[in-house]
Amino acid sequence: MHKFNPAHLDRLMSEERQNELSPEKLLREAGLKQGQVFADIGSGPGFFTIPAARIIGPMGLAFAVDTQEEMLLDLRDRRNPPDNVILMKSEEYELPIADYEADFTLLAFVLHVTPDKGRLLSQIMRVMKPGATLLVLDWAKKAEEKGPPLEERISDKEARGFVEDAGFDVVQLSPLNQSLYRIIARRPA
Repeated sequence: MHKFNPAHLDRLMSEERQNELSPEKLLREAGLKQGQVFADIGSGPGFFTIPAARIIGPMGLAFAVDTQEEMLLDLRDRRNPPDNVILMKSEEYELPIADYEADFTLLAFVLHVTPDKGRLLSQIMRVMKPGATLLVLDWAKKAEEKGPPLEERISDKEARGFVEDAGFDVVQLSPLNQSLYRIIARRPA
């Protein structure tokens, strides 16, 4: 499993990607609201963190969590994050967030690169409040020029299985476009 190479992180923040994904619209549609605590697991340079911080506003809190220091430094030094963003360096399976802290957790393009998916999802379950939302975005299992190689991708059905096995209730599984899918799940109340 490869991790994203930080040398290419400008690709993650490109205008083309903004247009393709519309992060603010995507987060609002999944239920992110003003005043919530948002956890972006595998935040990279803040593609979703910064729009989330705008949605939740100054009364909310956005945790940008990443295993790669370079991603967090880029977010801090080049992206001018709002004051409600907290940068957190994590280990692969150790999230530095308190139990029952997050109202909304995002796992964008991370599940397919995680060797022990159940272990990561159990950590995510731990940091989420009862009834909180989990949004998983990942690559459809098909060969394409962009994105990870086919053998590293997991299908939407496989991803749903990992999410359900971790104890989440899946609310929606749908294609986002021809290359990507979305899972919206809840931590049981």
